[in-house]
Amino acid sequence: MTEKPQTRPARPYFSSGPCAKPPGWDPSKLDLSGLGRTHRSAHNKARLAHCIALMRDVLELPDTHRIGIVPGSDTGAFEMAMWNLLGKRGVVVAGWESFGKDWVYDILNELKIDAHAMKADYGKLPNLKKIGWHNDVVFTWNGTTSGVRVPGGDWIPNRREGLSMADSTSALFAERVPWEKIDVATFSWQKVLGGEAAHGVLILGPRAVERLESYDPPWPLPKLFRLKKGGKINEGIFTGATINTPSMLCVEDAIHSLEWAQSIGGLDGLIKRAEENVAAVDQLVAERDWLHHLVEQPELRSKTGICLTCDGADRERISAMVKLIDGEGAGHDFGAYRDAPPGLRIWCGATVNPEDILALGPWLDWAWSETQ
Repeated sequence: MTEKPQTRPARPYFSSGPCAKPPGWDPSKLDLSGLGRTHRSAHNKARLAHCIALMRDVLELPDTHRIGIVPGSDTGAFEMAMWNLLGKRGVVVAGWESFGKDWVYDILNELKIDAHAMKADYGKLPNLKKIGWHNDVVFTWNGTTSGVRVPGGDWIPNRREGLSMADSTSALFAERVPWEKIDVATFSWQKVLGGEAAHGVLILGPRAVERLESYDPPWPLPKLFRLKKGGKINEGIFTGATINTPSMLCVEDAIHSLEWAQSIGGLDGLIKRAEENVAAVDQLVAERDWLHHLVEQPELRSKTGICLTCDGADRERISAMVKLIDGEGAGHDFGAYRDAPPGLRIWCGATVNPEDILALGPWLDWAWSETQ
């Protein structure tokens, strides 16, 4: 039997969403002066606009793309995009993990579009070269539940008839996205920024705005989804006048995370930390003959949620391992997603420290031994 380790990760938070808070985070560091006031006050409008400006700065988002805060986390943001923009031309939707397959379901069964669905098993990608870009193309940039990401943006043509629509919530702030290739992107603060949940962010490029203003979908749009006013894009959404009431506490928490990101070098600093964390997980795998990457091709492995398998271990044994380590306060929330193959999922976004990932290793050995 393996002896129980004596050293625990200093910050044993490995959840893939909501993710670990930034190092040094403390609620006393948040500006709470806007709490208890309407989000339409001059003070809070300015704070919302400041949050949008910070996101643009850290993402290095060009002025060609609008960025707005919307309800419903990343899911709400992506649903808004699909319900407003799809239906004018054919649709290709690629799904290779849980949330991508949700978009397949919604497009086929709720919007009832006769779309071409391209699916792949967990750990793999469909053949992206077969996509016809005369269609709108819906895909997940980084599969949160499978640990598979698209291999950059070279497969997306600069000249395309359809829109490229990317659910990017586990990718943005952890890798560079070629914005000239992206017409729609969505994310939430709860991922790489380590912010609070319930709010989504919607990014629209000029081609998406042109579609929005020239096309009315055949289905009704609830108020919460409406991005137009008087036939034109509702610019207020992209300047801080949100569709519904936001939590100013969540906004201030996001501002804190974004200012922290700036303090470590902006996007370059965030990517560097994520890559260090990925290297730490790679080291865990290399040192253990029973631990493996779910995604066999290194170039397709996520830069954030790394999915691992354990030799011959079923869901019950994995659950027992995770429970043992959680009970010791040595690692929280790192089991695989419920629909994914049995295994582990370790978040590697910038708010995690690589030394904590390495400190998790001996605890994995102990739990593996204890559950044999």
